[in-house]
Amino acid sequence: MSRSFFDTSVLLYMYDDDEPRKKELALGTFERAIETNLAVLSTQVLQEFYVNATRKLATPLAPERAAARVRDFARLPLVRVDEAMILAAIERHRWMSFSLWDALILEAALKGGADRLLTEDLQHRQNIEGLRVENPFLEAGKE
Repeated sequence: MSRSFFDTSVLLYMYDDDEPRKKELALGTFERAIETNLAVLSTQVLQEFYVNATRKLATPLAPERAAARVRDFARLPLVRVDEAMILAAIERHRWMSFSLWDALILEAALKGGADRLLTEDLQHRQNIEGLRVENPFLEAGKE
């Protein structure tokens, strides 16, 4: 099985009652990765989750609940963003035209040994240095 790096949006959909289909898909994808010990996150994802869960969901999470979820997520394998990753992301941003934030997610996924990056922010099926980008919200047959 493939080690899966989860972008922030996938985690947020697990708590988004306004998107029931995406919520169901996010929960299923995350639960399968957890059951097989193949989920990986980064400190950037934890930070983004907290901010967006308390501000951007249609029904925001209470800060205490969002903080509890971050504590839960932090128990998973976690890539810590450091200065080397930031500099590598800047270079990737410059030569591949990704946003700096997406480039930093890519660097973390690669550093975390992920085979796939679950996100809706990058091109589905794109392969970057052996890392396969997958949008878990695309319906089978509509890809």
